[in-house]
Amino acid sequence: MAAFYVCVPAVLPQHYVPEEEDLCYHQRNSRVEQAEQQESPLIEEQQEESEPPQIKEEQEGFSISQDEEQLDLKQETDTLMEIPTCEENENSESVKRTGNAPSVLVHMGTESDKRPYVCEECGKGFTCISNLKRHMTTHTGEKPFSCKICDTSFSIKSSLKRHIRTHTGEKPFSCKVCDTSFSCVSNLKTHMRTHTGDKPFSCKVCGTGFSQMSSLNAHIRTHTGERPFSCKICDTSFSIKSSLKRHIRTHTGEKPFSCKVCDTSFSCVSNLKTHMRTHTGDKPFSCKVCGTGFSQMSSLNAHIRTHTGERPFSCKICDTSFSQKSILDSHMRTHTGDRPFSCKVCKKSFSQKSSLNAHRRTHTGESLAKGATYTPK
Repeated sequence: MAAFYVCVPAVLPQHYVPEEEDLCYHQRNSRVEQAEQQESPLIEEQQEESEPPQIKEEQEGFSISQDEEQLDLKQETDTLMEIPTCEENENSESVKRTGNAPSVLVHMGTESDKRPYVCEECGKGFTCISNLKRHMTTHTGEKPFSCKICDTSFSIKSSLKRHIRTHTGEKPFSCKVCDTSFSCVSNLKTHMRTHTGDKPFSCKVCGTGFSQMSSLNAHIRTHTGERPFSCKICDTSFSIKSSLKRHIRTHTGEKPFSCKVCDTSFSCVSNLKTHMRTHTGDKPFSCKVCGTGFSQMSSLNAHIRTHTGERPFSCKICDTSFSQKSILDSHMRTHTGDRPFSCKVCKKSFSQKSSLNAHRRTHTGESLAKGATYTPK
């Protein structure tokens, strides 16, 4: 009996993927990973540009939380995986066929395709729609995320999370070199440059390098003369926001920085640091000519002029020159008659603080130093 053979077409399981299609899948995943790597520096650069000059008082940039980053990357992956078929793009020059079958296309990725989501207000492009939405709040002024403790509002959820740490005191980001902790990762990254010496931000005018974008922006104003931060009380302008904050304290009398040894308070932290050396005896600034040490750089600079004979501060009335500005200021009172130092006991005024100190001893009965004479001024 003759054998009969019936040809039955092979039915492939649903999970089967041809080699060519599998290759396309891996190529697409490779492109997604590259897109993720390209996106990370962009976000970091935006964070640097929005940060303040000083970590401390100035820092106002934002760092994206890990949850949000994962969400952004997932959205970006989903977008990139939506690859058209041959029937939809037969004549497209920006696509390439990966094999004869199946008809799967891989996008070649032009420059504009790398940032397909464009802001209609300013034309800035983004790689994923979540970054565009976040950017749009800079135009609309929308701040949907509010702190339940102090009602401060933010346009970005990650900024609210960082703000909440100012209430809780949480500092989850620690330096592996010196164990210093920070409330946000951008501050840690900036701090790490103090160990590495990295200065990625350079001035195009003079080539000076900086570890922070905010420091570079402040430096550039020394070239342009720009002073965008103005005091609303006296209209004095400053090139750095922290300088304005420090100046405002001269009006309010606020002195938030206190010495833990003697409780003396100061309006700026640099003055507190200088004051602390009166307790520690530290003199970090040394004269290269004679080796004399000083607790302040300004004192060293004034001392160096005793070697050079330089007198850069001149009186505009009588042309007398001085090595220190403080001496010029005292001299100017001989012309103006100004007496800013007053005795709290008898209200008598003096043009020099040293004269006031000598006068006070007439009330306390304290004798003058041997050989000293008291001359009211």
